[in-house]
Amino acid sequence: MKPGDLPRQPNTPWRVMDLFAGCGGFTEGFWSYANVDGTTPHFRSVAAVEQDQRAAATYGANHQPGKLICDDIADFDPHLFADDVDVITGGPPCQGYSGLGKGNPDDPRNGLWEEYLRVVAVVRPKVFVMENVDRFLKSREYDRLEAATHLGGLLEDYTLKTKMLNSANYGVPQARRRVIVLATRRDLGAPLHHPAPTHTRFPEIKNDLVLFDGTAALPQWVPVDVVFNRSAQLTITGTELPDRRTPEGLLGPYRTTELHFGRTPMPLSVARYAAIPPGGNRHDLTGKYAVIDGQQTYLSTRSWDQHRSGSADLMGRLRSGYPSVTIRTEFYKPEKGRYLHPHEHRPITHFEAALFQGFPEDYRWHGTKIDIARQIGNAVPVGLARALAGAIYQRLAAE
Repeated sequence: MKPGDLPRQPNTPWRVMDLFAGCGGFTEGFWSYANVDGTTPHFRSVAAVEQDQRAAATYGANHQPGKLICDDIADFDPHLFADDVDVITGGPPCQGYSGLGKGNPDDPRNGLWEEYLRVVAVVRPKVFVMENVDRFLKSREYDRLEAATHLGGLLEDYTLKTKMLNSANYGVPQARRRVIVLATRRDLGAPLHHPAPTHTRFPEIKNDLVLFDGTAALPQWVPVDVVFNRSAQLTITGTELPDRRTPEGLLGPYRTTELHFGRTPMPLSVARYAAIPPGGNRHDLTGKYAVIDGQQTYLSTRSWDQHRSGSADLMGRLRSGYPSVTIRTEFYKPEKGRYLHPHEHRPITHFEAALFQGFPEDYRWHGTKIDIARQIGNAVPVGLARALAGAIYQRLAAE
């Protein structure tokens, strides 16, 4: 116990601060982790910091932290919460590391992890968790983060454990690989370790040889079918959200079930969807034509035909029986990835994307369609956050 730590009363929830809180994926996972006695939760949110007003509104509509700060984290004063937080969670923006963007090592957003550490250095939680894309692990920023926990560093009294986790290994119907940094204050003794997988990937067989047989004791990955079986019970409600607003003028709230709306694709897009078979992608359009507006129209593009390498997921159908690919912020655009329904001729809906991320059907959302898509795509999968919460709880409860 460090100076300032107060004796903890039995069945008292551990106090959590969520930085870069977004729409609340981390907090939802921690909140949904099993209760101590059926009434007392394992964790309670004492503070959340999120700069985007719409995302902060979504967070606030679903969670009631002691303090919700909608502001630039650089202007956040962590001294207000010193010695009042047990766990800090957060996923600093990853655009500078992401393979989708330019991957600019000098992107100013790369340095936001330093704001995270600034808060940790003042608050001194027992544990902190940082989530980021896989490329973060090989970045110079990660090297600096690791150096900060060495003797003489800003966080020298923390032990770091870093691992790449796949959300599909924790019951999420989505294969999403992320770097998870776990840090434990050294005075607590043995460091926290990453949670063991609860699910395993499918057997891999080639030429009648089993290359990978998973872990027989674990259930296999959750497939996309569980989400599409649910969405099949709903009716796609046009292409727009209701014009519903808060007294402050923000759109919403909308429950997750209200997000099952479609798009109005161009005739060429509709023809492309119809020409792509189950499990297929843009390569299946090569050499194919369709009559559109009375004219014979080529369904592929010269660029797609000339580039057989690179991403084959563009204009791809999600595969029945498997988890979805990573849900990103523009999942509603099939030209951005494997976001077509397994057999219907349409992209996935916001409702389906939210369920792939593990959000409950009664979750409430604020913002435009684009705002909500960004919130969904940027979120930490709820099931992965829940697994992390379980590992943290078990470690802290062992004190």
